[in-house]
Amino acid sequence: MEDRHDLVFRTARELVGLMVGRQVSAREVLDAHLEQIERVDPKVNAVVTLVPEHARAMARRADEAIARGRALGPLHGLPALHKDLADTAGIRTTYGSPLTAGHVPRRNTLVVQRMIDAGAVSMGKTNVPEYGTGSQTYNPLFGATGNAYDPTLTCGGSSGGAAVALATGMAAVCDGSDMAGSLRNPAAWNNVVGLRPTAGRVPVWPNPMPVFTLAQYGPMARTVGDVALQMRVVARPDSRALMNLPEADFGAPLDRDFTGVRVAWSSTLGGLPVDERITAAMAPARALLQDVLGAAVEDAEPDMTGVDEAFGIMRAAYYWQNHGEDYRAHRAQLDEGVRWEVERGRALTVLDLGRAERLRAEAHDRVHAFMAAHEFLIAPVVQLPPFPVQEHWPREVAGVPQTYYREWMRVCSRISLTGNPAVSVPFAFTPEGLPVGLQIIGRFGADFAVLQLAHAVETVTGTGKRRPALAL
Repeated sequence: MEDRHDLVFRTARELVGLMVGRQVSAREVLDAHLEQIERVDPKVNAVVTLVPEHARAMARRADEAIARGRALGPLHGLPALHKDLADTAGIRTTYGSPLTAGHVPRRNTLVVQRMIDAGAVSMGKTNVPEYGTGSQTYNPLFGATGNAYDPTLTCGGSSGGAAVALATGMAAVCDGSDMAGSLRNPAAWNNVVGLRPTAGRVPVWPNPMPVFTLAQYGPMARTVGDVALQMRVVARPDSRALMNLPEADFGAPLDRDFTGVRVAWSSTLGGLPVDERITAAMAPARALLQDVLGAAVEDAEPDMTGVDEAFGIMRAAYYWQNHGEDYRAHRAQLDEGVRWEVERGRALTVLDLGRAERLRAEAHDRVHAFMAAHEFLIAPVVQLPPFPVQEHWPREVAGVPQTYYREWMRVCSRISLTGNPAVSVPFAFTPEGLPVGLQIIGRFGADFAVLQLAHAVETVTGTGKRRPALAL
């Protein structure tokens, strides 16, 4: 039998191999993770709903399948936690809001269902900001989630609970979602991997806005290989979803020769303010890409004119459509960021919406042309290191005042608008011991290529193997 503490930091692929090979049971793997949650979660507050008996029944199902000579699927027996924005049948899903504190869905969202069908063991839910609003994970129901490397600082968001759970060995795999950086930002700040797939790569159902491209579901894990493993499961077309891309082979080898591959390097993604600690931590990546991996790296970035305006209009419209009723009935109970978005959405006109679509089309064309000449674009994932967990959002970045709650997230939201795949992969640490991720952006539809470059970076640096002290 494997040491239980060792089990929680095994890769997901290793764990599946151990369970399928009958070296360890799914129930033993689950018990190790439940013990880690009991020991570590009081320090970080990442897991907001835990259903151990439900999980034990699922683990027993996995063991019984092996006894009959077959695995349940690619995620066989893996202890999983689901984001508290993703509906889970029979398990409380609050969306981080007092208005839905007792909500228990009757069905799973498609991503959750696919994970379960592939053998994942659902242990519960991870913390989020109210309705996923902002890259700081706090809400009135459960409080704030602390960073895995320093709980006095923010873990990012909105998939903050998921990132911390992974970093501290409380789950083998987690799902997340990303509109303005919610898979990438917390991954960068907690030294794990978060992939925002190409728009339409991971179908969303049920979906009240079926052609809304800004919000995408995606995987989080401690390694690029484990993210690819999850993509094998969740990234398949579904006829109920209006946005579908053709199925890609995420089970192919991640190793690749990058000699001569053209890579664009941008330290500010269009002149955004970036803290010098982030710039300094990122800087060695250029030599790694060029001298170690052999890529042809040049300073270049696409024209981002109009991107922030278009994103802001579309996001506000989304909030008005999805939370307008809550605003009218319970305005005082909503988070300030939710109120701000809804109020902006309420004031929009048809002309505003039309202008946003035109700006997005123009930006998409410019980025498409840029990426035709560069297979990858490298940029920061975050514009500053984690800030105090008591602060809802930073009022200044690199000496530049921030005027609204998500202004400091534009290094991610600019890519969200164009729909390109982007991954945050662990790269470095600041002098204070805080993680810094590298954002690798690829061509539209080239999710696997993005993972291949992330895997190469991960292999060379080994940064993702550094564990937070509080989890050991």
